Amino acid sequence: MQVLLETERCIIRPITMNDIAGMYEMDSDPGVHMYVGKKPVTSIEQSGEMIASIMQQYRDLGIGRWAVEEKATGRFIGWTGFKFIAGPVNGHANYIDFGYRFVKKAWGRGYATETGRAALHYGIRHLMFRDIFATTDVNNTASRHVLEKLGFRYTHTFAYDGEPTWRQPHEPTTWYELQYDQ
Repeated sequence: MQVLLETERCIIRPITMNDIAGMYEMDSDPGVHMYVGKKPVTSIEQSGEMIASIMQQYRDLGIGRWAVEEKATGRFIGWTGFKFIAGPVNGHANYIDFGYRFVKKAWGRGYATETGRAALHYGIRHLMFRDIFATTDVNNTASRHVLEKLGFRYTHTFAYDGEPTWRQPHEPTTWYELQYDQ
């Protein structure tokens, strides 16, 4: 296992096909998808396709979402990290998106903030990202709170229309920006 980052409670590493069961558990849960397009996966093959897409982005661009596993249990509990978005979304194209998603059992335990801080530090210090963007459903107050704790600044709400396809067209979506000038 290639460890990319460690936090107090988690290991952050590249997602592999060994994570397929954990990805399926997370992404087949309608509650997890309440704010991400309301389209949970219906087969483990769909989770495999998502992992293949993430692994392709590692090869093509050197970035992608990273698996988060609990140190205490070794269990896959979600993902955090970056994704290149060709767009256009909200008038932006070819930008770095930051995101995270966790199994319900991990909600409310601070994992998104803990692993998000580590991922952002790595992105800024080692990958030299200067402008990072994030979006979330306007009603997802928990996710919005995490983004703000991580230093993202809410700029506006827009009617979603574009890539990635996990959002429904014209859904009210918040736009967040993190700019690092150094």
